[in-house]
Amino acid sequence: METNEVSLHQVKVFQFVQKSTGWVTNDDIVKGTGVKYRTVALHTKNLVSLGVFDHAEVFPNHRFKMSSKAEMRNKAYSLRMQQAIEVFGL
Repeated sequence: METNEVSLHQVKVFQFVQKSTGWVTNDDIVKGTGVKYRTVALHTKNLVSLGVFDHAEVFPNHRFKMSSKAEMRNKAYSLRMQQAIEVFGL
């Protein structure tokens, strides 16, 4: 579900995946951001549903990467995220 509010944890998850050069797991994101696993899993699920992340359902861990079509799929969200990055000073 898309909302206008953007949390610091959501920004951290977004930035980690955005800066990654390949596919990452929720565990990778947890280690790289310090955000709790449940929170990371919630944000990656939401970002997949918004079309921002691509999702590979592979065993044993699902993997995520920034979608090359993220801005086309959800430009308003991408703009909000960039503004939140500035506001949080990241």
